[in-house]
Amino acid sequence: MSRDLKIRYKRSWLGIGWSLVKPISQLLIFSFLFNRVIPLNIPNYTAFLFTGVLVWSWFSGALTSAALAVTGNAELIRRPGFPVLALPMLTVTSSGIHFLLALPILFVFTFAETGFPGSPLLAFPLLIVLQFFLTLGLAYIIAATHVRFRDTQHMIGILVMLGFYVTPIFYRPDNIPETIKLVYDANPMAWLLGAYRDILIDHRWPDPTSMFLLSSTSAVLLVLGLSVFNSSSARFVEEL
Repeated sequence: MSRDLKIRYKRSWLGIGWSLVKPISQLLIFSFLFNRVIPLNIPNYTAFLFTGVLVWSWFSGALTSAALAVTGNAELIRRPGFPVLALPMLTVTSSGIHFLLALPILFVFTFAETGFPGSPLLAFPLLIVLQFFLTLGLAYIIAATHVRFRDTQHMIGILVMLGFYVTPIFYRPDNIPETIKLVYDANPMAWLLGAYRDILIDHRWPDPTSMFLLSSTSAVLLVLGLSVFNSSSARFVEEL
């Protein structure tokens, strides 16, 4: 993981600080657009938006990188005894580090707008763990699939872009038309975002139903992802 970070930011003046540039740039653009140009009239919009952008950046960055977790490390895969299971985990962890580095900035924005959340903040680490497992399960499936179907990387890019707009990142979920509300109701990232905002913006404990669904979905996806990855890993060397 440290090797990946060193290579990514080698000879970069700003270094790992670039991990903060993208979410902050998105925050500024969307904040201007939906506060000044097309006002959505959402209270505490900066905190609302930054929470969505930052959480989605970890999720989307990890899934995009996961496609190359195996195919981009062919030399390691060919080494006898190398723990192949660790590669997708490293991509999720690497993106998660960028998320953790940006958390102090997120707290500054949200606490400045809405105040200190109080005891519900104790549930925040649990959400990070659930997001990690949810993303990791998908990362295992994507990494294994891309070894055999090299179009997976491009398909994930399109799906991540689509997911950004069907997930209530810059708009409120109650603004979703009834005709497509089913897409939101079945979206684990919508449940996760709602839980983060419950804590940081509304200063309340996350909805128990959403937490149960999120925990169950994360567990199922992780088990499924491990199963798919393990069953495919025996053929990695010959397919690379």
